[in-house]
Amino acid sequence: MKKEQLRLSRIRNIGIAAHIDAGKTTVTERILYYTGRTHKIGEVHEGTAVMDYLPQEQERGITITSAVTTLYWNDHEVQLIDTPGHVDFTIEVERSLRVLDGMVAVFCGVGGVEPQTETVWHQADKYHVPRIAFINKLDRIGSDFFRVIDMIVEKFGADPIPLQIPLGREDGFYGIVDLVTMEAIAWEEEDLGATYRTISIPREYKEQALAWREKLFDRISLFDDELMELYLEGAEIEPSRIYGALRKGTIALKCVPVLCGAALRNKGIQPLLDAVVRYLPSPLDVPPVTGENPATGEAEERRATDSEDLAALAFKIVLEEGRKLTYIRIYSGSIKVGGDVYNVNLGKKEKISRIYKMHANHKDRVEEARTGAIVGIVGLKETSTGHTLTQTKPLLLEPIEVYQPVISIAVEPARNVDQDKLMLALRRISEEDPTFVLKADEDAYQTIVSGMGELHLDVIMHRIKEEFGIDLHVGKPQVVYKESIEKAITREHTFEKLINNVPCKGWVSIAIGPNGRGEGMLVTSNIAGDSIVYPFVPAIEEGIHEASNIGVLKGYPLTDVKVQINDATFNNPEFARLTLKMAAYDALRDACEHAGPVLLVPVMSLTVTTPNEFLGEIIGDLNSRKCQIADISTKDKYTVVEANAPLTNMFGYSTDIRSLSQGRASFTMYFSHYDRIENG
Repeated sequence: MKKEQLRLSRIRNIGIAAHIDAGKTTVTERILYYTGRTHKIGEVHEGTAVMDYLPQEQERGITITSAVTTLYWNDHEVQLIDTPGHVDFTIEVERSLRVLDGMVAVFCGVGGVEPQTETVWHQADKYHVPRIAFINKLDRIGSDFFRVIDMIVEKFGADPIPLQIPLGREDGFYGIVDLVTMEAIAWEEEDLGATYRTISIPREYKEQALAWREKLFDRISLFDDELMELYLEGAEIEPSRIYGALRKGTIALKCVPVLCGAALRNKGIQPLLDAVVRYLPSPLDVPPVTGENPATGEAEERRATDSEDLAALAFKIVLEEGRKLTYIRIYSGSIKVGGDVYNVNLGKKEKISRIYKMHANHKDRVEEARTGAIVGIVGLKETSTGHTLTQTKPLLLEPIEVYQPVISIAVEPARNVDQDKLMLALRRISEEDPTFVLKADEDAYQTIVSGMGELHLDVIMHRIKEEFGIDLHVGKPQVVYKESIEKAITREHTFEKLINNVPCKGWVSIAIGPNGRGEGMLVTSNIAGDSIVYPFVPAIEEGIHEASNIGVLKGYPLTDVKVQINDATFNNPEFARLTLKMAAYDALRDACEHAGPVLLVPVMSLTVTTPNEFLGEIIGDLNSRKCQIADISTKDKYTVVEANAPLTNMFGYSTDIRSLSQGRASFTMYFSHYDRIENG
């Protein structure tokens, strides 16, 4: 094997993702400790977690921004991203999974598959990211390893393959049985789980272990015909053969290896690291990155090798100490300090001033970064999230999907002298966070900021106060509405204007009607390709899209509307583009006024977990908020209620649910779709 291929085969680019409070950051902190990256275990609840380095993260005990680190295990380099679990920061998971080769999905042994776990799982599906599952918190009361496996099958239709079963339950959890080697492992409490003993499988677990090992062979023999033959013949199979078959199935997205432990009590982490190295792909194991040649529009590939031209994706921007740090993933080629890169999206060259290997907020300077690396770059002044970087052969990689904000607030500085300073702070944060949108309301002389939820905006307001020293006056949260229509209608409009003393006229006929909920704006044309108007269809479409930005009811953007361009004429070719665009603009405005315009409100997907004794109060409160109950399921002493909730009625819900349940119920809420509001 060539030296370069050997190096790439030993790289693992992975992310840790899950629902909030499943223990992602705790798992990450143990990984850092056992790999020697840190010499003291950081604790989330004490605010000492290395990967939660922002003051807001330490104060709140949650992960807000994804953090990158590099560590080493068994001669392998693992570049790891710890991602947030709260739905308001889903963009951090989205842009991390976009550049990663593998993922560890962490599940709570009590909660199982929780709402945000579903979100990150489907994000991983979208980017075809192989994953392994780690069922955490098996030392907690109510934990059940096998129930979580059933939930993975039920919720995802996945094929989870347990490679371990737990020894002991709840407080008595002390180790695991390795179903591949048929040995048991028990961790030492005295040295924080740094050492562990290999023991014989306890007699009471022998039968269960054999049954699960039988299931393991049934499943993995499907990925390896030779192994199936050996298994059917009853031959002894080496663990290395089993590891190879599991690796093949995992990378092909045919199975999900499942491991277990209790990270807070330092159990299960070393076998998890072994699994990351054994089963998750290297840059050589994933398909070559594909993009579009901007000159030809054709799809092109870049293989994972230093000899190819550079293909890198900027996936995260951080502004610190007056400098812009751009996180990039290098899919092919290499970069050096002082060299140039070409931003394909902007069509501009930029110079690399510094390259850093990242460890959370600590940086180690390097002179060069090669294929497979995830690094921070200083010097890319205009590069933004989702931009592609190359050198001599431009290639446009698939951008990162950005979520639309659903909640807004008005902000102003407590002192007028801080106005310019506030605008600078808001622009810097919006450059870092694509889901944070800033705009000026000129009619009300206000600055409006929009985000993914109350927590998202609250965190940003605290950042402005702490990092920039600006005291703020903040308005009450306002919902970001949209508008749509309920009727189909045909309209035509003529735009006339005297330009340079020459009468110019454009006429457009359109038909509009409602589109399906969540389908957005759809503009089509019936104008034939041989028509003299055909070259100006883009101008007509431009006028329609501009008109759709300001609805006729309250000025909110239009959505879920189908527009068909039926016909158009003009009298002056020189000004046809302008007259047709304006005619289309006015035609859509006129049509919407007569097509039953309606306001749409963001509808949130709400999941409430409550002790059974408070179920009646919870349901009554949801009904009073005009929520539609979608499902109610009971698990032991707890009930899970799933509902669609209009965001307008959900402000302050976190306080209300605590008072309704004596602080024992919890909920998650994330944007689902826009729909019509009643009595609105």
